[in-house]
Amino acid sequence: MVNFSHAREKMVEEQIKGRGIKDTRVLEAMKKVERHKFVDEGLHHRAYTDSPLPIGKSQTISQPYIVALMVEKLELKGNEKVLEIGTGSGYLSAILSELCEKVFSIERDTFLAKRARKTLDELGYHNVIVKINDGTLGWKEFAPYDGIIVSAGSPMIPHNLLDQLRENGKLVIPVGDMHQQRLCAVTKKKGRYSTEEVCNCVFVPLIGTEGWNNEDT
Repeated sequence: MVNFSHAREKMVEEQIKGRGIKDTRVLEAMKKVERHKFVDEGLHHRAYTDSPLPIGKSQTISQPYIVALMVEKLELKGNEKVLEIGTGSGYLSAILSELCEKVFSIERDTFLAKRARKTLDELGYHNVIVKINDGTLGWKEFAPYDGIIVSAGSPMIPHNLLDQLRENGKLVIPVGDMHQQRLCAVTKKKGRYSTEEVCNCVFVPLIGTEGWNNEDT
């Protein structure tokens, strides 16, 4: 029988804090959110390993370290409004829910969106709104956002997302080809954008108007 609480503590200490994540709020959120609740029961024993896991529909839940790294780059303080592209399992949505005021999450796959919504409701994450749509279009109704985070690799940074970023806001997105990307952290200041390339990474492709076409995958 897996002691999930102990496994989470070990995950944070060894895989996340041990690899350089310093934001104490991010570390506490990673300790609190039950990652095993976002994967199938047959994968519970692997939920706190440092690896992505399949969630169906050819999608994955990202490895814990990458989740922590991306969220740390948003520099959240607690009162922000964040747009998430790629709800997936809902795990990142839950982490963001612990760290900001409101999360607006977009998922293109109906099955994944509905399952994530059910899991988030069961766990009490009610400050997350999930919408089924093309994530590359963003969500203009609630823009601008203090932070935008994209959990899929894109051939470019979608202009829609840049346009919906608040002044001094942060956008974190993997950019590259179908096989490997660079994780980019974009900051908007005085209407201009500066980009920090954080590390190499591999994500599932971002499908949409300003992403990849289904035929490319």
